[in-house]
Amino acid sequence: MSESIQDVALYMHEVGRQARAASRVLARASSQEKNAALNAIADDLDRNHIALASANKKDLAAGAAKGLDSALMDRLELTRARINGMINGLRQIVSLPDPIGSIFDMNYLPSGIQVGRMRVPLGVVGIIYESRPNVTADAAALCLKSGNATVLRGGSEAFHSNQAIAESIRTGLRQAGLPPDAVQVVTTTDRAAVGSMITMPEYIDVIIPRGGKSLIERISKEARVPVIKHLDGICHVYIDDQADSKKAYDIAINAKTQRYGTCNTMETLLVAEGVAEKMLPRLAATFLEKGVELRGCPTTCRLLGAEVNPADDQDWDTEYLAPILSIRVVPDLDAAIDHINRHGSQHTDSIVTENYTRARRFLAEVDSSSVMVNASTRFADGFEYGLGAEIGISTDKFHARGPVGLEGLTSVKYIVLGDGHIRK
Repeated sequence: MSESIQDVALYMHEVGRQARAASRVLARASSQEKNAALNAIADDLDRNHIALASANKKDLAAGAAKGLDSALMDRLELTRARINGMINGLRQIVSLPDPIGSIFDMNYLPSGIQVGRMRVPLGVVGIIYESRPNVTADAAALCLKSGNATVLRGGSEAFHSNQAIAESIRTGLRQAGLPPDAVQVVTTTDRAAVGSMITMPEYIDVIIPRGGKSLIERISKEARVPVIKHLDGICHVYIDDQADSKKAYDIAINAKTQRYGTCNTMETLLVAEGVAEKMLPRLAATFLEKGVELRGCPTTCRLLGAEVNPADDQDWDTEYLAPILSIRVVPDLDAAIDHINRHGSQHTDSIVTENYTRARRFLAEVDSSSVMVNASTRFADGFEYGLGAEIGISTDKFHARGPVGLEGLTSVKYIVLGDGHIRK
């Protein structure tokens, strides 16, 4: 082991030790204290938005010099609207009920005892993420409100932005009388920090990775700490032959073009053959006007001609995160569901139809964390779901699934109330 790796490991263990100590304070903090900290963080971000934008410009300049692709640059950029979005997310989390300490499912048993469950924090949450600096504020806020300390390791491409946000977080925690170490943003860009984080079960209770497939696969393989993950966002919209054409057009265009570099963006459009000849030319014209490259099945190529490139087998399994769309014409609902369950990533899939029975079948049979009827996949988002923000979108089935908000960052313990009861 080189000296530099030893130094990183020592640093990360100190970060972990401080986080564990802070988590015990945070677990007993009142809702008022946590909300005061969140409001103070929001206020400081608002006051210092110019300095934050300046820090972000350094990251954007470095990213451009490194030749980052357009999707990564889009994720990295902090516009004033996105900074406002972080601030609004913090304030929305303030307005949400505090899950910690809530008691539910209390029942008297024949022995006379009462048994129920209480919601409690996970402890220390480690979050490893790339590009998006807004994750720093969102993750810190959700962990804070749910009583968890957190260790945040952002990508090197967003280093200056993340550190600027971290300063506002520490300021807000101090003002509320909570330990600043309750939220720690790792200050080293050395990749050895990730290796330390995922192998410190004595300090970190769960790891949540947000980033590219290679990062998440590495963490899932090497971690000695439980992982809440999603691998891909291969999202579909299926236009049924009983769809309202205006709804279908609006939803398909929005799902792909509202923003390209997000995990809830549509990557494959499925169209029932009964409406393909009517729907595809109009859709294709708009996609092409917006600069989207189209890749299609043989039927799609026949209907659209030179406007579309032939799709290969890999296209159906690819998360583009770019202005590229694969299109397949399918015979019916059964074929659409089969395609989604075969090629999808269990993230978000939508059907456009006016047929209630088919909508219910789609909801029941598509095995994804979010399944939608007559709505854009872009709604698969913690803020849009009323969670205030999200740590990530989990495609796992344990411990949380879908957008991970406050409740997804808690666990439960059984509680027993008695009055001198003994077991006979």
